[in-house]
Amino acid sequence: MASVNVYNVNGEAIDKIDLNDAIFDVEINEHLLHKARVTILANNRQGTQKQKTRSEVSGGGKKPWRQKGTGNARQGSIRAPQWKGGGVVFAAVPRDYDLSMNKKEKRNAMKSALTNCVKENNLIVLDELKLNEIKTKNFKNILDNLKINKTLVVLDSNDKNVIASARNIKNVKTEGVSELNVYDILKYEKVLITKAAVKNVEEVYN
Repeated sequence: MASVNVYNVNGEAIDKIDLNDAIFDVEINEHLLHKARVTILANNRQGTQKQKTRSEVSGGGKKPWRQKGTGNARQGSIRAPQWKGGGVVFAAVPRDYDLSMNKKEKRNAMKSALTNCVKENNLIVLDELKLNEIKTKNFKNILDNLKINKTLVVLDSNDKNVIASARNIKNVKTEGVSELNVYDILKYEKVLITKAAVKNVEEVYN
């Protein structure tokens, strides 16, 4: 069973915690890690681009001139694509980029990401993380004590003081256990997680 140090906010190792091997020590499935990352990025795309075709542009209900006899090329509408103000030929339309993974794939991808985090020594367990006030400087001091920078902070509760204090620090993101995802675990250099949040993760993914 893998075990890691538990630190306090001063950066001191005060205890050790045993991690559940069924979650933090599995065979890493790189294919599922890649699939999860691509799925998350695709699902974040809005796909709201929209251009108007000739049928959607206002105006142009009348032929600009008669079919024959003028010497001009025949035209059916001033809203045809070749006219200024006309519609777009192959117009962009709203598109759904969503991809999906089944429940088992998602769980195994998460376990692989957490295992990789432990094997790379990127998982830092904190005894508890509480702030008495909203103050960015106090939160930054905790990160400095732990000697970490680009960090994903995983909380066991919706602590508004911690979330607000971390909001303006570059390369730092706070998430609850329910929001934890493979993309963020792989993106950030370190994962700072409270001891209580570790237990919550084990309950969710065990």
